[in-house]
Amino acid sequence: MDVAVIGVNHHLAPIQIREKVSFTDSQKIEAINVLLDQAINEIVILSTCNRSEIYIHANTIDEKINVIKNFYEEFFHDDEIKNFLFSKTGERAMGHLFEVASGLDSIVLGEDQILGQVKKAHEFSMQLGASKKYFNKLFREAIMTAKEIKNTTKISEQPLSISYIAIKLLKEKIGSLKGKNALVIGYGKMSKLAITYLNDEQVNKIYVANRSHGKVQDIGDRFTNVMPILYENRYDVLNDVDLVITATASPHVILKLEHMPTIDHKICMMDIALPRDIDPAIKKMNNIELYDIDDLKKIHEENDNKRNELALIGRQIINRKIEEFLQWLELANIDPTIQSLNEKCLEIKSDSLDYLFKKINLDAKERKLIDRMMESALKRLIREPIINLKQIDNKHKRDEYIKLIEELFDI
Repeated sequence: MDVAVIGVNHHLAPIQIREKVSFTDSQKIEAINVLLDQAINEIVILSTCNRSEIYIHANTIDEKINVIKNFYEEFFHDDEIKNFLFSKTGERAMGHLFEVASGLDSIVLGEDQILGQVKKAHEFSMQLGASKKYFNKLFREAIMTAKEIKNTTKISEQPLSISYIAIKLLKEKIGSLKGKNALVIGYGKMSKLAITYLNDEQVNKIYVANRSHGKVQDIGDRFTNVMPILYENRYDVLNDVDLVITATASPHVILKLEHMPTIDHKICMMDIALPRDIDPAIKKMNNIELYDIDDLKKIHEENDNKRNELALIGRQIINRKIEEFLQWLELANIDPTIQSLNEKCLEIKSDSLDYLFKKINLDAKERKLIDRMMESALKRLIREPIINLKQIDNKHKRDEYIKLIEELFDI
């Protein structure tokens, strides 16, 4: 068996492609069930604002990669997707996962949010029975390695979140944000960060709209300049604000051209959601400047020189952890042989005791004692060979011994 990752991400695919292949939870369930029927052993789907990636563990991995590529086109009804799909196998696929989980493959190097998304994607597959021994080990190692990198390098403490860069871009377009008014739509992690950064920039008033209004009602207790408004009133305040930031999980646009009022002054809009929150056609309106997450790429590079240095340390940690995983994987290949040996011992014990107990009249306590002693003796017989087998570093030699044991013991 081998591992592979297939999908699209911010390196190759523009935003209009990435938003087409963004999986909802119900689509994940459907996709996983379809792909499990294609003789793929384990599957995890990672779908975020910057990537849509399917991780698989299967036999005949090259064949299964083509299955996934065809699946993307058919599932999302768009043959243009194939032009932007990438695939990696084996150690390259493992390294990719570790870098993704650690934030080293993100638009904003070292960002925190992706780690939770990787963990959630893995847990989702576990609940569906699509992540088993191999992926459970691989994804847990990737998550633990990401935490180690963050603790060792403190890379995430450099203030370069998507929200931070979005505010920086708005400052470049508008100038000082002091005294300006803003509308923030959404109340997830990125929106909360945006509110904090806007407050730091001494924005005059921040309107906050969220589909679940109850979640934002108490926000005014923490920020005196923040005013929660009903979601349906989001269009009504547009002529009262100078900038708009949207970061919702909506699968559809939440600001539509046909509902937009006439705008009588300049507004900068920053859409950091994917799928996008703001109808791209709004960009054609007078007085509107609209930016999305792809625009952030142009300014983040100048800010992350320090993070690039820390990322080198992170990748060294990843290389070491992958080596450890590969060693675990080699030893895991011994497990079926060890299990077969144990089963052989139990079979011998069962046959011997059945015969013995028929010939000798023993009470329950005596039978239990003999049972334990015989099982212990048989395990002792195979314990040393198993330990020695695991300690053999030469894979070719170890495989030869495994084959010899299987032939000698007929297992």
